[in-house]
Amino acid sequence: MSGPKAALKAIGAAIKSQKYDDAIQEAQKLLAADPKSYQGSLFLGFALSKQNKNEEAEKAYESATKLKSSDPQAWQGLIQLYEKQGSHKLELYQTAALRLAEIYQAADDKYKCQVVVDTFLGFAKNQGTRLQCKKAQEIVLPTSPIYDYLEGRIPHPGHTYQIMAQITEFEEKERINKDIGERRTRLGAKIGQVTVEVKREVLRDSDLEELYEKIIDWSNDDEIRRQYEEKLLQRCLDVLIILPPGEQKVERRNKVLKLANDMVIIKHPYKLAWDIAIGWTDPKNIQELDVNILREYCMAFPTSGLAQVLQGFLSSEISPFPKPPPPTPVQNDTASDESDGDEDEGGGVSLEGPALLEDRLLIMTEGMADSGKSILAHRLMGEYYQFLEEYESVVELMRNGRRLVMEEANKIGLKFENSSESMTALLATALVFYQSPKNHPEAKVLFDGLLVRNPSSTPALIGIGLIYEEEEDYPAAIEFLGRALKRDSGNIKIKTEAAWVKALNGDYSQGKEELEDSMSNIDTKDQKMRELLAQTQYRIGVCMWNIDTTKAARKDRSGAYSYFLAALKSNLNFAPAYTSLGIYYADYSKDKKRSRKCFQKAFELSSSEVEAAERLARIFAEQGEWELVEVVARRVVDSGKVRPSPGSKKKGVSWPFAALGVAELNKQEYAKSIVSFQSALRITPSDYHCWVGLGESYHNSGRYIAATKAFQHAEKFEHEVEQRKSGETWFAKHMLANVKRELGDYDEAIEGYKGVLEGRPTESGVAMALIQALVESAWDSVEKGLFGHAIRRATETIDAALGLVESRADAFNLWRAAGDACSIFTWVQSRISDFPHAKVRQLLQAGDNRSAYSVFDEVDGVGVDIVFANGLYSAAEEDGLNLTRCFHAAILAHKRAIHASAHDLHAQAVAYYNLGWAEHRAHVCVSPELKKKSTRYLKASVRCFKRAIELEAGNSEFWNALGAVTSELNPKVAQHSFVRSLFLNERSAQAWTNLGTLYLLQNDFGLANDAFTRAQSSDPDFAHAWVGQGLLALLMTGDIKEANLLFTHAMGISESSSLIVQRQYAQSAFDQILASKTPSSITELVQPLFALNQLQAMAPTDLTYQHLSTLFLERINDLPSAVVALSKICTTVEADYEVSESPSSLSRFALGKADLARSQLSARSYPEAIDNGETALQLSADDAGNELSTEARQKCRLSAHLTVGLAHYYSEKPETALQYFLPALEESNGNPDAFCLLAQVLWATGDEGSRNKARDNLFDCVENHPEHVQSVLLLGIIAILDQDSESLEAVTASLQDIRATSTISNREQGQVGEVLRAIAALSGSNHEKEVLTKVQTDIFLHPNLPHGWGRLAEIEGDEYTAEMALKTALEAVPPRGELEADDLSRAFGGTGKVGDAQRAVMFAPWGNEGWLSLSAALSGRD
Repeated sequence: MSGPKAALKAIGAAIKSQKYDDAIQEAQKLLAADPKSYQGSLFLGFALSKQNKNEEAEKAYESATKLKSSDPQAWQGLIQLYEKQGSHKLELYQTAALRLAEIYQAADDKYKCQVVVDTFLGFAKNQGTRLQCKKAQEIVLPTSPIYDYLEGRIPHPGHTYQIMAQITEFEEKERINKDIGERRTRLGAKIGQVTVEVKREVLRDSDLEELYEKIIDWSNDDEIRRQYEEKLLQRCLDVLIILPPGEQKVERRNKVLKLANDMVIIKHPYKLAWDIAIGWTDPKNIQELDVNILREYCMAFPTSGLAQVLQGFLSSEISPFPKPPPPTPVQNDTASDESDGDEDEGGGVSLEGPALLEDRLLIMTEGMADSGKSILAHRLMGEYYQFLEEYESVVELMRNGRRLVMEEANKIGLKFENSSESMTALLATALVFYQSPKNHPEAKVLFDGLLVRNPSSTPALIGIGLIYEEEEDYPAAIEFLGRALKRDSGNIKIKTEAAWVKALNGDYSQGKEELEDSMSNIDTKDQKMRELLAQTQYRIGVCMWNIDTTKAARKDRSGAYSYFLAALKSNLNFAPAYTSLGIYYADYSKDKKRSRKCFQKAFELSSSEVEAAERLARIFAEQGEWELVEVVARRVVDSGKVRPSPGSKKKGVSWPFAALGVAELNKQEYAKSIVSFQSALRITPSDYHCWVGLGESYHNSGRYIAATKAFQHAEKFEHEVEQRKSGETWFAKHMLANVKRELGDYDEAIEGYKGVLEGRPTESGVAMALIQALVESAWDSVEKGLFGHAIRRATETIDAALGLVESRADAFNLWRAAGDACSIFTWVQSRISDFPHAKVRQLLQAGDNRSAYSVFDEVDGVGVDIVFANGLYSAAEEDGLNLTRCFHAAILAHKRAIHASAHDLHAQAVAYYNLGWAEHRAHVCVSPELKKKSTRYLKASVRCFKRAIELEAGNSEFWNALGAVTSELNPKVAQHSFVRSLFLNERSAQAWTNLGTLYLLQNDFGLANDAFTRAQSSDPDFAHAWVGQGLLALLMTGDIKEANLLFTHAMGISESSSLIVQRQYAQSAFDQILASKTPSSITELVQPLFALNQLQAMAPTDLTYQHLSTLFLERINDLPSAVVALSKICTTVEADYEVSESPSSLSRFALGKADLARSQLSARSYPEAIDNGETALQLSADDAGNELSTEARQKCRLSAHLTVGLAHYYSEKPETALQYFLPALEESNGNPDAFCLLAQVLWATGDEGSRNKARDNLFDCVENHPEHVQSVLLLGIIAILDQDSESLEAVTASLQDIRATSTISNREQGQVGEVLRAIAALSGSNHEKEVLTKVQTDIFLHPNLPHGWGRLAEIEGDEYTAEMALKTALEAVPPRGELEADDLSRAFGGTGKVGDAQRAVMFAPWGNEGWLSLSAALSGRD
């Protein structure tokens, strides 16, 4: 025994001397020898703890506790060890402290036991977390084994549970906020859903409810107990809300309801409990509620919203509960009047509620604003609003109430079926009356749903019956109202309504009897029944009105009339009675004044009185009071009575929309009138007048396509209107013609006007519209280039004006149209002979008002003499005279328009403006030889535009016109005018272009460019701006190609009447053709030729551009036309020269003769070509007195020499031809084409000297112009004919080089290939292979050209090669290439197919290849 004791002493000594390592070693040795040594384990644990080896020390102490569990030392050591480690071991500390306290309890040492507990609780509070602190409180709870021993020395359990509850509340709140903040940032997270999920997770494992229950059970303080009862109720409600549907939710709801009811039973004033107890009951009827609880609620919470609603409802007429007993009077001998006024001295509220309706409604409304989450408040308020017939408020309130029911049902799991059904009934009933019949479909759906759940629902039966009554489905209404009457036979309202429906169904007798029976049961002394009495009396009157419809019966004042008056005596504000009285006075008493007053009164009282409103609107319309018509119609539309509900049999009322449309049309509010007429047509699609009104609205708003469709629809219903009112449909046809005219469909418009005039020939407005359409059609035809049609329309305009002038000689538009019609002839001068001089004279003589023609006659000198003159004139003078008559007649007509517009300043300004342009047109039409810088017409034009500006200075067009006519007279005035015009309208492309032209005339190219650019940006489709840019390109840079592109674009977007565009385009196109090194395709020549043809139609005396057109005709090989035109030009110029002997005429004559000779040469008229060519040579000589420039003279003489020489050559006079070719060669300045031509003629003479000279000329030409293909080709052909091998080698080398270049044309490529193949054919014995090689080389170098493929097909006879030749030929035809018809025909014929052979014949019927291939193909088929 001495061994363990000595070891323990040694360990103790080591610990005292703080030699903990030695103590640990000795203790471990001791425990190794004696594992059950209690002191050894204690010493080991202590030494290890001093060395901060906490885990090993803990194991040592635990071993000691197991050896002696009732000894406090080991537990004390553990406690010290746990305290040393802080909150990390607090849970183990609690276990050790509880065990140590139990040991002291067993030892009956209360002091030490309490010290241990207090020390632990203090340590947990200071060192532990909130949850650890909460857990530590369990040591002193009644569930703890030491509670009974320390009771009285430790805190009361109620206090402890409160601490735990507070900690739990704080922790839950913190955790919820933290988790919500983290999860709400996730993608797709919704704050509501996140909140519910987090709360569900936190509250699911919470013990807070148990803690509240423990506090309630253990607390001795009633106030604290009530406080935590409230918290428990709120907690249970929160948990209920977040629980998913299921049994758990039902159990929790029952618990919440029990808690709330318990609080109500003990009358604890906790509002949530009372709200739950009252609000969750869901009674079927309001009378099922406990009125005592309701009144106690009002007393407990007098300022709450629900209490105010309850107070108002309980004191109202519709409350199903008995009035509360009067308060017991206080016995006081000295009672005074003052004591009577203080019934509620104790501070309570009166249970009787407000006595006045206004006060009650105000209190209930205020209460409703504070009780938005109360289902009961919504039900009570809805019933009261319905009682007051405040249907709009009922609808709004019940919609919110139904949403509230759904929200509450989802929250607490209670369906509130009775409340939902009650609110649905209230909502549906209100929808029957609110904005009827707009809301009837919705109401019917709601009633149907009620009937599914309750087939005998009285509100649903009544509501559906009323809906069917409104929809005029009277049998169905009778059925439903009859069923409702069986359910509630004592209801007078249902009884009268059922009787009235029978009357509306046509059974007026039975309806009258039942209504009279019902009226006898109405209490006439009850003010609330006065309206029902008035309604019943009115309905009896209606039945009597329809039972006997004779005039005498209806005029009888003791009949229906007396009932209408009786209804008004019962209720002075009963609107239908006023309507019926108004009809009586209007139709039978013939008292318009009284009828109007009745209709006005009826409509003032109710906008639903549609018939009264219609009659009132008709009265206002007859008086022209369209503003009042609009007011009446607008109010009827807003009433909702005009549109039937979807599915209703009731017809809609369209007249209010039609009246609105007419009123808005008169106010020029076309967008609104369109909507109104559309609304009317949706109700009555066959209303002719509405279609006409809609079409007119569309027309006036510029929507012409829609207007056309509207008038076409109107035409479908013309027959019905014609049957009722003859002649009422012409206006639609007239408006349709107007629309067609606006759309530019002038032919249809003119036919439409003529159709109207056939039926109504006296309609001067239609005749005027016809005249305007005719002249607009004429101008449109001029712009489109339809000059013959334009002249016909102008003539028709004059004829139509002549027919109208007798009745409307003072019409401004007539004379304006007549002036424009005369001006048309000045624009199409090729048809000047068609001018109807006699008719125009007759037109201008109408009215015998010659003083009208004196406007500015002292300036322009235009009188009636020339227009009115008769006589015979020569053909040479006739055209000039007619032209003068045209513009004089136009001027006179516009002067007459000025006279006709004397009463209208705007029209007069326009008339002066039109006259100004007519004067300017006359100035333009004057022959250039006779016209100076300024003519009397131009001066008159300036005066006219100035006068127009005086009358209307804000018109930009007037300023622009003044600038245009003064551009040559006074550039400063012109510039000011253009700037002023642009100030008024800066988007005017025409003004910008005119300003640019002015700058161009003044040689200010920079400003001109800026102005033209602004014009292009303002209107990119204004052609003259592009012409201006083209002129600038020529003047500034000399870029012919750029100018041609600009002129071409201008031509593409311009009108056919623009002379300057056509002139510049044609001239530029010809310059481009001359500058081009490649031959022009037919597509490049056709458009300029068309432009020149239109130019000749408008200006037939313009010889310069006629001459230019002959050059284009020559290039398209239209030789007969060219010869005729040139002969005419030469004749005209010759005649002019004989008169004037001017050098310019002589020069033009020389050029015309030269071109005529060349065309005659091409036409094979060789003698004529020789004569005209020699004439040209004589006239173009230096001493002939012409004005030809050196270059022009050289070109003229070169052309004449070559022409005469070729004519002699083809006349088989080669020697004579040489006499002209040699001078031509000198004139050409070494032109290679002239050399080639001379070489061919020299070779054709046949003698060796000439041929040698031809070779020498070609060698010289090739040497000087090595790139000239024709020279090399001719040299090669001569070498082939001479079989000159040395020359062939040189030519072959040159042709090989030329073939490899890309500068020559496709035609020249084919010619080079032909010559090379011919040279190869002469190469020797292996010539076939050489030829094939040359063909293959052609294909290799130019696979896109058909020549090589065609030759290869001829050599090999391969059908695939022929197909390839055809494909390449099709790709090379114009406009993609320059392949001619002969070559294309040859490609088609090479395939050997019958179809292709036929196409070959079609493309070139003059050629042999097509016919031969067709013959071969047909013979092969046989």
